[in-house]
Amino acid sequence: MATIYRKKYPVPLPDRAEIITRRGKPVARWTSGKGQIRTAPLLDDGRIMFVSDCWYVRYRDADGAMRRRSTGCREEQAARKVLSDILADVEKVKSGIITSQEKQVADHAGKPLAEHLTDYLGHLERKRVRGRKVSKAYRTNVKGRLKRLFDECRFGRIGDISREAMEKWLDLAEDADLSAATRNEYLTSLSAFCGWAVKTGRLASNPVTGIGKADASSDRRRVRRALTMDEVARLLDAARRRPIAELGRRHVPLPEEDKCGRSTWTHEPLTTENLDRCYEAGLKYLAGHPKRKPELERLGRERSLFYLLAVSTGLRRKELMSLTAGHVHASAVPTPFLELYGKDAKSGTAAIIPLRPDVVDELQACMDARGDNLPPDGRLFPRPPRCPVFDADCQAAGIAKTDTRGRQVDIHALRHTFGTHLSASGVHPRTAMAAMRHSRIDLTMNYYTDPVLLDVAGAVGALPDFATGHRTDTSPTAAGA
Repeated sequence: MATIYRKKYPVPLPDRAEIITRRGKPVARWTSGKGQIRTAPLLDDGRIMFVSDCWYVRYRDADGAMRRRSTGCREEQAARKVLSDILADVEKVKSGIITSQEKQVADHAGKPLAEHLTDYLGHLERKRVRGRKVSKAYRTNVKGRLKRLFDECRFGRIGDISREAMEKWLDLAEDADLSAATRNEYLTSLSAFCGWAVKTGRLASNPVTGIGKADASSDRRRVRRALTMDEVARLLDAARRRPIAELGRRHVPLPEEDKCGRSTWTHEPLTTENLDRCYEAGLKYLAGHPKRKPELERLGRERSLFYLLAVSTGLRRKELMSLTAGHVHASAVPTPFLELYGKDAKSGTAAIIPLRPDVVDELQACMDARGDNLPPDGRLFPRPPRCPVFDADCQAAGIAKTDTRGRQVDIHALRHTFGTHLSASGVHPRTAMAAMRHSRIDLTMNYYTDPVLLDVAGAVGALPDFATGHRTDTSPTAAGA
């Protein structure tokens, strides 16, 4: 049997409510937060009986299950009209005119798209990928992309999402010079949202399925370059010495336009030209402050080790930040290694990272310098270098942030350096792919290998002389002869 009703349940007496008598019964009267005067019957236990403003309906669906839902109506006549529409849909499902799935989709179609987005973000907050929760940063990015799409495409209801509107938005985004990778991210976020809506019965099908992605490989806005061996050596040296060299910088006057109040000077920037001088001046300054010198030396050693591990293992910044003393197996036979837990790896898969002997020595020296202050669960890098620190180290090492071709150097470029030098050393591509912990070999070869550092000229020179049919001998013996 179907009926309409208003919810009634006892609630505590509101603050500043007065008790009055109506028709011989006590009634509470108070002013609501919106300035409205409200009244409610007073119960024997001192509470009041709250009555909902909206009407609710109770009915049996096509499967015979009892359902309750709000009509959203304050008027009884309007609520009865909603109930009659619901009962009509139930009869259509029973008679086979529409399916229960179509009925479910129709029920969700009337909700504002913002409600669906809230439910989807809640789903992402509970979701686990490879045993790990979806990060807050990822959920924030997804929320921002979807809200922008909903606003600019004028999607008010979930049924408004269409392939045509999304394709028009992608064309406009391309004209606005939005990169191909960014456009693909927006498309992926919307497609994932619609896929979730299909699984939860909010959409009958994914309306954006089949929209082709843009070619991100031909429209790369941030291209990283690998460092040469000389640049890596300079970077490690600058990182080790810069904390002390900072203390030896000279004062230089600010330009007139930059002076503000008492700020008339600044410290000179560290470069390859003044690094040695500033380092020596810093040592002289620390002669009068002996307690600070070990701390700054340890800081420089940790930064240098951080970069050394990045270029010799290919570990990402967050993976390096997760390392503890317990991850280090310096005495393992036949090869020392780092143990990377699955919860800390980007792929979610645990890995064994082999270490070079020189890296083991530097790692052991850094751990020994901290002595008893480094328990097994202690972080190897309690103060990992951030982007401004890395940029300052590069400047002190004479490494340009951007080269003449527009390629950039950042912390992740150290991973590119690792992959590039694997290929330059003649490592088999499949082995390099395993060392980089990639799932696709084209990712290793196309994105993490800098062709500028590869000996392409030497490879071409090793080809035979096609005119004579003789192979060119490029060995050192033949070159000396």
